[in-house]
Amino acid sequence: MSDTPTPTTDCLFARYQNQVREALRSVVADLPDEIAARVEVTPTRDPSHGDMATNAALLASKFARRRPADIAADLVPLLVALPGVAKAEAAGPGFVNITLSPDVLQSVARSVIEAGPRFGESRLGAGKRVNVEYVSANPTGPMHVGHCRGAVVGDALANLLAKTGHDVTKEYYINDAGAQVIALTWAAYWRYLQAIGTQVDTEAFAALTPTGLQYQGDYLTPIGEALAAAHGKALANEAGQAAEPSVWFEIVRAATLKAMMEEIRTDLAALGIHHEVFASEAETLASGRVDEAINALEAKGLLYEGVLEPPKGKTPEDWEPRPQTLFRSTQFGDDVDRALRKSDGSNTYFANDIGYHAKKAEAADVLIDVLGADHGGYVSRMRAAVSALTDGKTEFEVVMCQIVRIMKSGEPVRMSKRAGTFVTLRDLLDEVGRDAVRFTMLTRKADAQMDFDLDAVVAQTRDNPVFYVQYAHARCRSVMRSAETMFGADSTSDASLLGADLSRLDADVELAVLRRLSTFPRVVEGAAQTREPHRIAYYCGELAADFHALWNKGREDTTLRFLHEQDRPASLAKLALVASVASVLRCGLAILGVEPVEEMR
Repeated sequence: MSDTPTPTTDCLFARYQNQVREALRSVVADLPDEIAARVEVTPTRDPSHGDMATNAALLASKFARRRPADIAADLVPLLVALPGVAKAEAAGPGFVNITLSPDVLQSVARSVIEAGPRFGESRLGAGKRVNVEYVSANPTGPMHVGHCRGAVVGDALANLLAKTGHDVTKEYYINDAGAQVIALTWAAYWRYLQAIGTQVDTEAFAALTPTGLQYQGDYLTPIGEALAAAHGKALANEAGQAAEPSVWFEIVRAATLKAMMEEIRTDLAALGIHHEVFASEAETLASGRVDEAINALEAKGLLYEGVLEPPKGKTPEDWEPRPQTLFRSTQFGDDVDRALRKSDGSNTYFANDIGYHAKKAEAADVLIDVLGADHGGYVSRMRAAVSALTDGKTEFEVVMCQIVRIMKSGEPVRMSKRAGTFVTLRDLLDEVGRDAVRFTMLTRKADAQMDFDLDAVVAQTRDNPVFYVQYAHARCRSVMRSAETMFGADSTSDASLLGADLSRLDADVELAVLRRLSTFPRVVEGAAQTREPHRIAYYCGELAADFHALWNKGREDTTLRFLHEQDRPASLAKLALVASVASVLRCGLAILGVEPVEEMR
């Protein structure tokens, strides 16, 4: 990615926030910077209360030893004097509501058209390197719907951070070491034996599997057939039965992991996801990274030999205390110290993860892991490890994703990965399409449970958020095509729209759309700061609702219609508004990874 910081888009709220802070400094002498920095200018919840509200008086009250209402009263004349402010009123316990003059809102359309796809970009994260790791499914089978939410949330979050000027790396961690991969390799070998014509006793073969895990899905059959085509009977013994693992294990393991990862990459691409880095757990272990990280912690005096307390829920009968190499994670905010090496000298999974994160931290200022809700206990220990290894220079964050329940005809669709009777991601994409999957997965906060209703997401109704937003964009594009027919192709060019007399946009419902457009840069920055890409989906829905309301008003009031054949100047102003709505919807959908549609079919 480029090292050049993303330019800041003109944000009305940021502009007036700076001016309000200066006004507050005039009212409250020697105002501390930390108080001024907390002053906010936010949209009002009720448009009848104005366009913006500020908490400036409330924040300064304690320092100034004055009533918030008195400070607000002193602020009002200073704010009214600001360019573009039509009215300022003290309200509530120290708030001030600000009403902008119409020309300020009307100018938003010009700003949107000038910025085009860059509207909403900012320098919020300029110079900050962020590694976002997401999906990271074990390569033990095709991707299923359980992986989908984290994939979409992680990708949208990475897009959102890039929009706000962060230098983003999208990473996938391949869990290609451990018991599950051993079990997968044995299962693929079983399919190989079947492919060469061996009658396999399922129970007897399962008893040979060292891990006790079994994968029986049909998705392994093509891998077994490919192994048979490549090696014939060379991986079996002379009787055509299972040979010693030393003969076949590494060959089957490599071929199986390669096939699984190719399928995973294909499924991710179908979902519109393309990672820049695929990191291998096996390679991390082989490189010595884990030992390096453990040695680094030891050099800092953060390791010791000790015995952990029994885990919660364990009884003395099933708990055997053993001395282990422990990491002093409690020094970094964790609730207990954590084991890095077992009593037999082997590394724990946590130790392996430390080695991996140590490598990531070398090239990032912030590490963000997008994980399933079952990883809740993982957060504090890994944050402690990253802080210890980097001396607090690299931040570690986790975005938790709750499970998604797939519904059809009012009933849950069940899945079981090991039995091979699960709904794959490809099944879901074939059923409803990529855009419906991505948008719907982002209609709720990541840590909130959700039902994904297969029937609802393809319904062409207002209750279907992806349809409602896509329909708004399609309506915008329909208006622009009609304008080209009525006034000529040049009527919808940026040059024509930028030259429009935007003062013609003076109806309340038109100003409401402009007011919504003005909040997009603020919403983008807020979503990036809180790591909540679902806010962009919400915003797109709100903008779509405002536009549909304007469209419907035009049926009742002809002056609100977008095209007036006998009044080209009025039409150009309204077209500028329509083009701005379409442009901002495209900006929002681009963050979500959803394609805008030209027309509904």
